[in-house]
Amino acid sequence: MSAFVLVEVNIQDPELYEEYKKLTPSSVEAYQGKFVIRGNPIQVMEGEWNFDRLVLLEFPSKAIALEWYNSKEYQIAKKIREKASSANFFIVG
Repeated sequence: MSAFVLVEVNIQDPELYEEYKKLTPSSVEAYQGKFVIRGNPIQVMEGEWNFDRLVLLEFPSKAIALEWYNSKEYQIAKKIREKASSANFFIVG
Protein backbone atom coordinates (compact mmCIF):
# COMPACT_ATOMS: atom_id res chain seq x y z
CA MET A 1 0.00 0.00 0.00
CA SER A 2 1.43 3.38 -0.98
CA ALA A 3 2.19 6.04 1.57
CA PHE A 4 2.20 9.75 0.88
CA VAL A 5 4.31 12.46 2.47
CA LEU A 6 2.66 15.88 2.37
CA VAL A 7 4.85 18.91 2.99
CA GLU A 8 3.80 22.52 3.53
CA VAL A 9 6.69 24.96 3.20
CA ASN A 10 7.37 28.64 3.92
CA ILE A 11 10.62 29.80 2.37
CA GLN A 12 12.75 32.45 4.08
CA ASP A 13 15.91 32.07 1.95
CA PRO A 14 14.99 31.23 -1.68
CA GLU A 15 18.60 30.95 -2.84
CA LEU A 16 19.49 28.42 -0.16
CA TYR A 17 16.21 26.57 -0.72
CA GLU A 18 17.30 26.00 -4.34
CA GLU A 19 20.23 23.98 -2.98
CA TYR A 20 17.78 21.82 -1.02
CA LYS A 21 15.70 21.29 -4.17
CA LYS A 22 18.81 20.05 -6.02
CA LEU A 23 19.65 17.45 -3.34
CA THR A 24 16.22 16.04 -2.57
CA PRO A 25 15.24 14.23 -5.81
CA SER A 26 18.09 11.71 -5.68
CA SER A 27 17.32 10.90 -2.04
CA VAL A 28 13.63 10.35 -2.86
CA GLU A 29 14.45 8.13 -5.86
CA ALA A 30 16.88 6.05 -3.77
CA TYR A 31 13.87 5.00 -1.65
CA GLN A 32 11.59 4.25 -4.61
CA GLY A 33 9.73 7.50 -4.06
CA LYS A 34 8.41 9.96 -6.57
CA PHE A 35 7.17 13.51 -6.61
CA VAL A 36 3.43 13.73 -7.23
CA ILE A 37 3.20 17.49 -6.64
CA ARG A 38 6.17 19.78 -6.40
CA GLY A 39 5.43 23.46 -5.88
CA ASN A 40 2.57 23.85 -8.32
CA PRO A 41 0.43 26.99 -7.93
CA ILE A 42 -2.24 26.61 -5.24
CA GLN A 43 -5.79 27.87 -5.76
CA VAL A 44 -7.78 27.89 -2.54
CA MET A 45 -11.34 26.68 -3.04
CA GLU A 46 -12.29 26.61 0.66
CA GLY A 47 -10.48 27.63 3.80
CA GLU A 48 -7.08 29.31 3.86
CA TRP A 49 -3.63 28.54 2.48
CA ASN A 50 -0.76 30.27 4.25
CA PHE A 51 2.27 28.53 2.76
CA ASP A 52 4.64 29.25 -0.13
CA ARG A 53 4.91 25.71 -1.42
CA LEU A 54 3.20 22.32 -1.36
CA VAL A 55 4.99 19.03 -2.04
CA LEU A 56 3.45 15.57 -2.22
CA LEU A 57 5.69 12.48 -2.35
CA GLU A 58 4.60 8.89 -2.92
CA PHE A 59 6.49 5.88 -1.55
CA PRO A 60 5.70 2.15 -1.81
CA SER A 61 4.96 1.94 1.93
CA LYS A 62 4.96 3.92 5.16
CA ALA A 63 8.06 2.04 6.30
CA ILE A 64 9.99 3.09 3.20
CA ALA A 65 8.79 6.69 3.52
CA LEU A 66 10.08 6.78 7.08
CA GLU A 67 13.38 5.18 5.99
CA TRP A 68 13.78 7.98 3.43
CA TYR A 69 12.94 10.73 5.93
CA ASN A 70 15.46 9.38 8.43
CA SER A 71 18.11 8.44 5.84
CA LYS A 72 21.63 9.82 5.82
CA GLU A 73 21.02 11.18 2.30
CA TYR A 74 17.94 13.16 3.26
CA GLN A 75 19.41 14.40 6.55
CA ILE A 76 22.03 16.33 4.55
CA ALA A 77 19.30 18.03 2.52
CA LYS A 78 17.10 18.49 5.59
CA LYS A 79 19.75 20.58 7.35
CA ILE A 80 19.77 22.95 4.37
CA ARG A 81 15.96 23.08 4.30
CA GLU A 82 15.81 23.93 7.99
CA LYS A 83 18.10 26.93 7.40
CA ALA A 84 16.17 28.09 4.33
CA SER A 85 12.56 27.47 5.36
CA SER A 86 10.03 26.22 7.85
CA ALA A 87 7.94 23.19 7.00
CA ASN A 88 5.25 20.80 8.20
CA PHE A 89 5.63 17.13 7.19
CA PHE A 90 2.73 14.64 7.32
CA ILE A 91 2.61 10.98 6.37
CA VAL A 92 -0.60 9.38 5.15
CA GLY A 93 -1.03 5.68 4.51
